Amino acid sequence: MTTLATRLHEAQRKAEATPQLPAGITIAEAYAIQHAVLEQRFAAGERLVGTKLGFTSRAKMVQMGVSDIIVGQLTDAMRVEDGGEVRLSTLVHPRVEPEIIFRLGRDVDPTDPLSDIVSAVDAVAPAVEVIDSRYRDFKFNLADVIADNTSGGLFALGGWQPIGDIGNLAVRLSVNGRDAQFGSTAAILGHPFRALRQLAGIAAREGFPLKAGHVILAGAATAAVPFGKSVVRVEVAGLGSVTVHGVA
Repeated sequence: MTTLATRLHEAQRKAEATPQLPAGITIAEAYAIQHAVLEQRFAAGERLVGTKLGFTSRAKMVQMGVSDIIVGQLTDAMRVEDGGEVRLSTLVHPRVEPEIIFRLGRDVDPTDPLSDIVSAVDAVAPAVEVIDSRYRDFKFNLADVIADNTSGGLFALGGWQPIGDIGNLAVRLSVNGRDAQFGSTAAILGHPFRALRQLAGIAAREGFPLKAGHVILAGAATAAVPFGKSVVRVEVAGLGSVTVHGVA
């Protein structure tokens, strides 16, 4: 597993595509590989700042034949400032997705059945995620994705807002001022809070910490679009907007 983790880490570090994992990797093994990849990033000086959720749309779950979301990890090196630049040469297969992001106001013990992750959230913001699979030809199975930190690339967030009614907020993704995708936060498992509650169960099983100050990307509200030299803007009704610039 260490060898596979090193291969994925080097593919991310060098922005070079790598072959898919060998057949037969289990989900538990895939999460073990992901943790080993992140340990190499932490050893290089990166710091854990949160988690990211994947497969939070019912359609994607059906497509992949799964009933649970998948979870990856966010580090401080993945954060791009609102309005900041993303150097495309540091990525392999960049795509962008509109999301919302939560902030935890207190620690959550996911092993405690009485602990409520939703009540621990103290703020929400619009977000854009730059996803980036490291696999050749952008082809992968479920274990591949999990091991590759759920295609985690970069993320940017707008201003923090108080938690209100976020169950059905309009979401707009534009590229160079032209509409690219429209959606709703309702696409995230019917309500983003459902994704948070699933996260708690996976965090308990797979050893993901949920600490005060950590952020949680809730999953895409629309399909992803390719990311090239462009200005990408995400707007979420009632929450505001966030922008990133793709540069050569």
